[in-house]
Amino acid sequence: MTPEEVGERLVHLLATDDPEKGTVTTEVSGGGPRHARAVVDVPVARWWFAAEAARDAGALGFDFFDWLSAVDELDGGFSVVAHLWSTRRRHGVLLRTRVSRQDPEVESLVDLYPGATWHERETFEMFGITFARHPDLRPLLLPPGFEGHPLRKEFVLAARVAKPWPGAKEPGESEGGGAKRAPVRPPGVPDPNEWGPLKGQAPPAPERERRAPRRTE
Repeated sequence: MTPEEVGERLVHLLATDDPEKGTVTTEVSGGGPRHARAVVDVPVARWWFAAEAARDAGALGFDFFDWLSAVDELDGGFSVVAHLWSTRRRHGVLLRTRVSRQDPEVESLVDLYPGATWHERETFEMFGITFARHPDLRPLLLPPGFEGHPLRKEFVLAARVAKPWPGAKEPGESEGGGAKRAPVRPPGVPDPNEWGPLKGQAPPAPERERRAPRRTE
């Protein structure tokens, strides 16, 4: 089946006359003929049911769970995306839903796809999205007591502020020595004079310099 046919088939399987259940829509991702996928957007309340319909061997037969992650859409909440694959029919689908920033929760797919366990734990840890009925949402990658969710866009990238650079030279310094230039603050890293252990004590870090436009003949 083509990506268009896969998307239309899943939309048909989820069709309902109840407007309160929300609308299911489909589009096709980029990637060209060999890599394009049907992208099916479903309301968060129908996330589990959509995965169940996709798995049905008599319909689309998505028997393999490939991966799951999320995208921080800022005021729009979070997009949760799962890639499912049919090992027999050799077609795939990107199943997508949107959860709010105030209540980021979606149904776990572990009972349908046991392989989702690790992916949901990672997404919970990195984005703070709860997967209802997941059997074990323990921390997976971060150390005990870690605060915050590193893949949220408001998360402060503060490692260079909290502790000094461990190498002998700052990144970009040459081996030839010479005068040491002031370190440039990378994007996403706060000014150490405004955040961190040296707040109010350190001189402001310089902003990243803009490169001059390249001359063309």
